[in-house]
Amino acid sequence: MNRLKLLVCIVAGALAVSCTQDFEESQRIEAPAYAKKVLNTSACAMGGELIIYVDEQTMEQIDQAGSVTRSGNSQLDCIAQELDALSVEHVFNMQLKPEWLRRHGLDRWFVVRFAEGVDLDKAALKLASVDAVERVQFSNIVERPKHGISVEYDPAQHSVTRSSSVTPMFNDPMYDLQWHYSNSGNEQVFPGAQAGADINLPAAWEITAGRPEVVVAVVDEGVDYDHIDIADNMWQNEAEANGVEGVDDDGNGYVDDIYGFNFVTNGSISCSRPNDSGHGTHVAGTVAAVNNNGVGVCGIAGGTGKGDGVRIMSCQIFSNSASAGTLATARAIQYAAAMGASILQCSWGFGAQATGLANDNNFMSGQYLVEYEAIQAFIYNDEPNCAALDGGVVIFAAGNDSAAEAGYPGAFNEYIAVTAFAPDGKPAWYTNYNRGCNVAAPGGEIRMDGSTGGVFSLQRDDRYEYNNGTSMACPHVSGIAALALSYALDLGKTLSVQELKTILQTSVNDIESNLTGLRDAYVYPSNIVMNLNNYKGKMGTGMIDAYRVLMGVRGTTCLPVSVGEEMEINVNSYLGDGSLSLKIPKATADIPNVIISDEVREKLGIETAEIVDNKLYIKCNNIGTGIIKVAFISGGLSQGGGLSIGGMRIEKEFALVVRPNNSTPAGWL
Repeated sequence: MNRLKLLVCIVAGALAVSCTQDFEESQRIEAPAYAKKVLNTSACAMGGELIIYVDEQTMEQIDQAGSVTRSGNSQLDCIAQELDALSVEHVFNMQLKPEWLRRHGLDRWFVVRFAEGVDLDKAALKLASVDAVERVQFSNIVERPKHGISVEYDPAQHSVTRSSSVTPMFNDPMYDLQWHYSNSGNEQVFPGAQAGADINLPAAWEITAGRPEVVVAVVDEGVDYDHIDIADNMWQNEAEANGVEGVDDDGNGYVDDIYGFNFVTNGSISCSRPNDSGHGTHVAGTVAAVNNNGVGVCGIAGGTGKGDGVRIMSCQIFSNSASAGTLATARAIQYAAAMGASILQCSWGFGAQATGLANDNNFMSGQYLVEYEAIQAFIYNDEPNCAALDGGVVIFAAGNDSAAEAGYPGAFNEYIAVTAFAPDGKPAWYTNYNRGCNVAAPGGEIRMDGSTGGVFSLQRDDRYEYNNGTSMACPHVSGIAALALSYALDLGKTLSVQELKTILQTSVNDIESNLTGLRDAYVYPSNIVMNLNNYKGKMGTGMIDAYRVLMGVRGTTCLPVSVGEEMEINVNSYLGDGSLSLKIPKATADIPNVIISDEVREKLGIETAEIVDNKLYIKCNNIGTGIIKVAFISGGLSQGGGLSIGGMRIEKEFALVVRPNNSTPAGWL
């Protein structure tokens, strides 16, 4: 049977109307009511295809028939012939968890393909005129990030002294170049570099460095799965890895999907020169380059060199010069959910023309419904892939347009959109900010003066590279999210998606104090002067802190301390709503009211730690983190015991976070 006949069976049972009558009536109506079924415009559409969503009755008829091989709708049949429709197929792969697709309503989406030259605007209206078709969507083009500047690593030109003041736990020789993990303020890395403008990663590594049960889907260019510094942390489809080449060994509809799949070419993962930039490999390296392997760089959740890092699944939506559309993107997200990922790492967005149409969250759920429903199914996955999370978390780059709003899809209020800061702790010149932006992370800034302030990570073919962009900031948050789930597994906890999103966005360091005055950004083609006051309150909640995130998973409150300064901290304000009736007892030689281990005292160089008038006075001379306990009395002014009636002594755990110029950022509590 001709493939265009497949289309009509999708809408079996719709009203039968002659072709001539339908077309004549459509032409007489200037703005037909059914035009509202067309969700978006052709401004950023791929040619040759449209997406349609059919009604439930039609799907029931298809399910009852058991196949899509019969025509039953003369109205749509005639329109298909008139439009030279070549084929139709499910948008989502029905061989991959079909019941899961049906539960989420994803089985009702179809892609209609046309001969070259067909007017998609007219075709969309004609398809919308069919009663059984509830929605028509143009197939959106997904854009690669703009303003990306990359500098390939050259030891002769870019060797620097240590960027970190903390001795690394691992033996990866290029860790020193990763200022974004631990920044000591080295101006050889970047003019005006600020100590503490990083993600405070070494402190987190003392707790966990990742677990292989956590899978991060990198929806991007293909990941170089043979790279010496990430190969051991690649996710593998064991059935395909141990199967026959050229055969769909696991019957999921994809052949040889060992490390993921190329949804642009419908083939194996590729990252070939010259048109593949290595973007996907760079992003993946930040999340999970293998740690402690004596090679290259570290990944945020790359493990300890014992096969214990999180796993990277490559879901390729850019291949050479080709960009994905709705079909490839939706299938990539479905694949991630169905094959085991819990974190969706997305450093991409819709085109500027498309994003410019947005003014509220209806942009995603209204105009880009296929992508929206695919991502929602990932988030609200009723078959969770990790015991530590009840669904999936989605993290997007905010965009590189220097715009006062995040780009879509990241701007949607259920996804985390990540802004970018430079090594000086200030907004990178390119970053989007303000509306829809949730949290800040290191994105780096490569200047034309040769400074190496970019994010340092992997490049294809066992190479390494500096790069910058919100694309580079985004995987810092994805990697920290992976650490959070790894630690939750250690603790035997299951977080809700909302809990994890809350922890990620509230476990932050201050960025607001950096947002005053002017800043010069020496970038191509000329110097840009930034008014930092324009960014106040608009970079998200603050600079994400990996250690604080893990403390959030643990349920331990963090106390910010500036190194070398005696701090007065009202610890009661960190309990409950800040007004609990609790008294800190007077310390004795035998029973202290601040309990600090000798190890933590030495590590943080604690000079003072005492309670006066229910307030903690503490001075730490070393940057770092450590757990302390503070005693409280509940139910009286003094502790009861023996013949004395009094209160109960309780001890509350706190985590000291000692950083340069540390303060509590707005929204942190």
